[in-house]
Amino acid sequence: MQSGKVKFFNESKGFGFIKDNDSDKEYFVHVTGLIDKVRENDDVTFDVTEGRKGLNAVNVKLA
Repeated sequence: MQSGKVKFFNESKGFGFIKDNDSDKEYFVHVTGLIDKVRENDDVTFDVTEGRKGLNAVNVKLA
């Protein structure tokens, strides 16, 4: 599990981005990858998996 902060999340479109605390990389997150409901600036933990256009955050839950 990695930890990070929700940088952006658009609830109506169902996607956003999470910034990794350790590497400062940003990962795409889709509503289907959420365990908990998230908002911008929430601290979260997540796993990373390969998606169609790069790495995606999945199993995202509030820290």
